[in-house]
Amino acid sequence: MAVLLVLLVGVLTFAAWFVHQQFTYWKRRDIPHDAPSIPFGNTSEVMRSKQISDVFRRTYFKYKNKTDGPFVGFYLYFKKIALITDIDFVKTVLIREFDKFHDRGVFHNERDDPLTANLVNIEGQKWKTLRQKLTPTFTSGKMKTMFPTILDVGDEMIRVFDKNISENKDSLEITDLLARFTADVIGTCAFGLDCHSLSDPKAEFVKMGTAAITERRYGKSLDVFLFGAPKLAAKLRMKQSVQKVEDFYMNIIKDTVDYRIKNNVKRNDFMDMLIEMKRKHDSGDKLNGLTFNEIAAQAFIFFLAGFETSSTTMGFSLYELANNQDIQDKLRIEVDSVLKKYDGKLSYDSMREMTYLEKVIDETMRIRPVVGHLIRNATQRYEHSNPKYYIEKGTGVIVPTWAIHHDPEFYPEPEKFIPERFDEDQIQQRPPCTFLPFGDGPRNCIGLRFGRMQIFVGMALLIHNFKFEVHPTKTVVPMEYRADDILMSSKGGIQLKVSRVGKP
Repeated sequence: MAVLLVLLVGVLTFAAWFVHQQFTYWKRRDIPHDAPSIPFGNTSEVMRSKQISDVFRRTYFKYKNKTDGPFVGFYLYFKKIALITDIDFVKTVLIREFDKFHDRGVFHNERDDPLTANLVNIEGQKWKTLRQKLTPTFTSGKMKTMFPTILDVGDEMIRVFDKNISENKDSLEITDLLARFTADVIGTCAFGLDCHSLSDPKAEFVKMGTAAITERRYGKSLDVFLFGAPKLAAKLRMKQSVQKVEDFYMNIIKDTVDYRIKNNVKRNDFMDMLIEMKRKHDSGDKLNGLTFNEIAAQAFIFFLAGFETSSTTMGFSLYELANNQDIQDKLRIEVDSVLKKYDGKLSYDSMREMTYLEKVIDETMRIRPVVGHLIRNATQRYEHSNPKYYIEKGTGVIVPTWAIHHDPEFYPEPEKFIPERFDEDQIQQRPPCTFLPFGDGPRNCIGLRFGRMQIFVGMALLIHNFKFEVHPTKTVVPMEYRADDILMSSKGGIQLKVSRVGKP
């Protein structure tokens, strides 16, 4: 009994010492930081009252230009984080010293939770090899072949908008409709499936996509491990994927792969490219091939990343255009004139001539970036010119995208929606890494071409066909964000008045 008591006291003493060491790290180094609370660190409001990127934004503006170094200290649960407050250091982390910051340090567990072992999460040489294998699948040539498929889904979206307008003329909740559009686009391009999300509001692809982002396998209480100690969580064989989501996507991918191989089906889409890599692996070419679990993880993240980010960006764009009718009118004139030049048809080439649309989309992603922060993990010790500001191996690094996008030093009157900020001369006046909706450097978003393409198609068709206005009572101005979503999304959706162009 005495021995057990001594052991218990020893364990508790060690635990108390460990916790104290973790939460006094920045204080011992004399790095500016906000006092943490145990066990949340500086994130006690996250998932409750504040969106996580908003907490990073607040910290950025509190300390920017008030310290003698390029970052301040931050605690993400137990994990120590260097939160960048200097734009030049953003370039150092993402580009100049990429070899020291190439990992994200987020949870993945290839053995027990195969869908988490995707290109977004994995690390080191495994990430580098996979990125090299997948890069050829996202060339402009491949995008061109997928364009007609996206256009077909876009035409269906216009029909569904028309149907909804005729049924409910007062207002329309647009975020759900846009999510169903991107679910159908990516479901077709990534899985070769007609998901029928636009025609069926209860379609499984949308339900499972939403569940994958918003639902927690263990509830919010164990986020302390998944987000604060991801490597420990993986060693404890924890999983992030909700079981129904894992089962749904693994079964869909298995059925799709089996059917295509058995029937020699070729669709020249993303899944075709993944299957080709699986064939290589099965034939012994492990260097260039991928296992079934590996292709499942990539198909899953391709769907998840493109489904949520693209639809949310489109919703944010329409919200801004509803609040800025002069910009909407100017955009419609451009879209209509380009379409007229191409006999009323949207094509890959005509889309590239819609330069003002590109600026509208970029300004939307500046003012409301769906991914409001970037995270990196130091894989080696980094030494700064100010010796006090070194970064130890294993330390997380946060690039506060939302804060940078709203910094008046780079974007005067940052809350105003001004697409002309993306005129070429204005872009050249800003420092590098001040516009980061897709990240930057070697670990930027591999699917940015595809994401931009489906947003372009959706927005061009919608603006050509419909007028979007603020509803006097149902549109929330200013927009509120969900606190329980790691991505930035509108709280309660977006309600707008929608009418056919040329009709009252």
